[in-house]
Amino acid sequence: MPLRENPSARQVRLGTELRKLRERAGKAAREAAALLSTDQAKISHMEAGRIGISEERIRRLAAYYSCDDAALIEALCAIAREHRGQGWWDAYRGVLAPGFLDIAELEHHATYIRCLQPVTFPGVFQTEAYARALFESVIPALPHDELEARVEHRLKRRAILDRESPAPFEAVIHEAALRMRIGGREVARQQLEHLIEASERPHVTLRVIPFAREEFIEVTQTVLFAGGVVPQLDTVQIDTPFGGRHLDAAADIDRYRRLGDFARDVSLDPAGSRDFIKHIGQEL
Repeated sequence: MPLRENPSARQVRLGTELRKLRERAGKAAREAAALLSTDQAKISHMEAGRIGISEERIRRLAAYYSCDDAALIEALCAIAREHRGQGWWDAYRGVLAPGFLDIAELEHHATYIRCLQPVTFPGVFQTEAYARALFESVIPALPHDELEARVEHRLKRRAILDRESPAPFEAVIHEAALRMRIGGREVARQQLEHLIEASERPHVTLRVIPFAREEFIEVTQTVLFAGGVVPQLDTVQIDTPFGGRHLDAAADIDRYRRLGDFARDVSLDPAGSRDFIKHIGQEL
């Protein structure tokens, strides 16, 4: 079986969880390899997401590792059953950087989403004009085809909002993001109006942190917290100058969960947030 040159973040996560189970059980990679009648290198590749693994092997390993968490095992088997081409984002493989596909896949599988936005709006709430203005500001300038692909991809991410039973989505947005006139006055006004419309969806909770809230000063990065089908698969995605990073370590999950709780606690309530956004729109 050839190695995956660019495994998705979700494929890597499956391998990471298998490694965690092995290490928790105190087993060496060579012992797992012996169980599966394979070599240690293949175990390493499985745990790095570079090669796939069957459901049968996941269940054998789980039993060997004395893992009796049925929900977690079923969740890992579900990931193993997935294949490229199932998601709409796969059409952009080779067109956009892997990080674009990973965030779309993460949102698609999330059971709930919480995000903290210091200077921009959540991707799924962005208008076409706003998203285009963001991508047109990239330095050096993007080729035309990539620019169009990025905008199209961002708009398609809205699909998670239009499901029959969409996952709860809570967004905490700093006033700085509301004040920035990305794309100019008219684009900014339309974006604010679109944000208010999105906040009226029953599964969306929108909160604003005003400049006046002096307690909150953590405005350095965009954070997205995606709930997994089991708590062990919760994931944090953060934007960095070098692209998005997916975090799954328990300490990271706990840290960003507490950051999200704090941001929510110091923000305005949903009704007050909508009024706040309307007021800023009227000032434009």
